Amino acid sequence: MVEDFERCYLALQSRDPRFDGWFYTAVTSTHIYCRPSCPAQTPMRKNVRFYPSAAAAQLAGFRACKRCRPDASPGSPEWNSRADVAARAMRLIADGLVDREGVNGLARRIGYSVRQLERVLQNEIGAGPIAIARAQRAQTARILIETTGLAMADVAFAAGFASVRQFNDTVQAVFASSPTSLRTRAKGRRDVAEASAAIQLRLAFRQPLCPDNLFGHLAATAVPGVEEVRGQTYRRTLRLAHGPGIVELTPTPDYINCRAVLSDMRDLTATIARSRWLLDLDADPVAIDRQLSIDQSLAPLIAKSPGRRVPRCVDGAEMALRAVLGQQVSTTAAQTHAGRLVQRHGEPVSDPGGGLTHLFPLPTALRSVALAMPTKRRDTFAALVKALRSGDLELGPGGDRDDAMNVLSEIPGIGPWTRQVIAMRALGDPDAFPEADLGVRHAAELLGLPSSPAALVERAHIWRPWRAYAVQYLWSVDDHRINDWPPRS
Repeated sequence: MVEDFERCYLALQSRDPRFDGWFYTAVTSTHIYCRPSCPAQTPMRKNVRFYPSAAAAQLAGFRACKRCRPDASPGSPEWNSRADVAARAMRLIADGLVDREGVNGLARRIGYSVRQLERVLQNEIGAGPIAIARAQRAQTARILIETTGLAMADVAFAAGFASVRQFNDTVQAVFASSPTSLRTRAKGRRDVAEASAAIQLRLAFRQPLCPDNLFGHLAATAVPGVEEVRGQTYRRTLRLAHGPGIVELTPTPDYINCRAVLSDMRDLTATIARSRWLLDLDADPVAIDRQLSIDQSLAPLIAKSPGRRVPRCVDGAEMALRAVLGQQVSTTAAQTHAGRLVQRHGEPVSDPGGGLTHLFPLPTALRSVALAMPTKRRDTFAALVKALRSGDLELGPGGDRDDAMNVLSEIPGIGPWTRQVIAMRALGDPDAFPEADLGVRHAAELLGLPSSPAALVERAHIWRPWRAYAVQYLWSVDDHRINDWPPRS
């Protein structure tokens, strides 16, 4: 898209916010880069350059616009939907892997040499992994500077910087302001919270967003002790690199309010990335709904509640284990099985005033598990645990979708429904389609679509590559509590 100058310039002239995060506009006369929707006067063509990422614009010597704050725009939907090396690397960088393990660690996780990875990212994003991670640190730092009362040294290390000097230099270079100046301007807007153990953030997304199925699904399937709903807030525990954390997510019309209580501030970047992934916040709902609306059977559902997202997970291994526990049983029974597993094998956490008690257990803690389930399903669960524990099955941000699906297909008892649910919610495949799902088949019947799995797959060809989102609209046909937000009393 960046190579298509005319299309980008038209989007710039229209100030269309749907393109925020897809590309960045840099102006050579001011040395500033902006979102496409920036309200500033449209620059002359000869002074405009388009970049695929904020990191590429910064690497070229441009600093972030103080008016439209391009560094805080939603992420590119490409890294959500694509499954290639660049997308896997971008998801791992967003999760803070470069800050924790360096570029060598990133290359090892991808299975490439450092030189190969550098070349791929330069070609795709216009910047290498170090520059991309630097841009991410700058964005996190600005959020903390402007919305919290944390000391600047704490902000520096929470954002992933190795030193306060590096933090100061980067903020000055990227935003043309010192950290103190950024906070002073924010105080003038009265949106800075006092320093505390909890961090309050606003997670941006592209409009529209329908919270009903997104938060309703998370609430309806919440595992006792690991997840809970209080009022209109979804809460859950997180297993992070430097200790356990708790995140609270509350939808509002313009953003998701995120409150994070962390053992170590260095885990903030990973917390933000996992929260965004969980809620599918980097999706492009306009493009998705436009494609799905071509089908006249889905069009009324989309017009009624546009912007449905796919409810995902914060940990792929957890999601896979829960999918097996939920095979051929009701939502309530699946919650009961998972809750018992957590109580027996999960690690305790402290949640004063709340109902969260444990982290979901790691595969390494599930070597010997007694489950009140049929023998075949217990065997399937044990085989899945073994594949996760050995590393043969990788379901994290950098996991290869094709490899994961191949491994899953070799585990006895994991059929098409389970594989597609894992692909949709753990691996983020936008085209995953559990055609045998009872809810999907019942909705198809009510809408006059073919209800047999084979015929439905053929009919769903028009929905590609967004079949996972079509599933969300199909599930909305039934009167089921996964569609209720706030939850029914």
